[in-house]
Amino acid sequence: MSLVHSVDSISLVEELDRRAEAEVQVLLEVNVSGEETKYGILPAAAEAFLERAAAYRKVMFVGLMTMAPFAADPETVRPYFRGLRELRDRLATVFTGRCELPELSMGMSNDYEVAVEEGATIVRLGSALFSSA
Repeated sequence: MSLVHSVDSISLVEELDRRAEAEVQVLLEVNVSGEETKYGILPAAAEAFLERAAAYRKVMFVGLMTMAPFAADPETVRPYFRGLRELRDRLATVFTGRCELPELSMGMSNDYEVAVEEGATIVRLGSALFSSA
């Protein structure tokens, strides 16, 4: 499956729609933590964003993604993962029949187990795969 993971602006949606020869599946990047160093739209703006993005026929939103703050204890980021899942569940209800949102991309090598417990369907593993034993 080909998937664009970090869509967070209508200008990017417009560009993807313009360049795509066929439907492209994307994830809406949400800045659940509100950190200034992170990309993504704020959770409160997600519904309006998806309403605007629906006008672009080649770009299909299939889920949400977030980058949680780095923490030594993965339990400290659980609320961010839970928040993204709850947002996705609410949006899936609002957009029933117009937009399916089965995917949740959240969690990295240091916190993926907590992310999976909170509903992640996609995790980004790097150092867990490539670190020396």
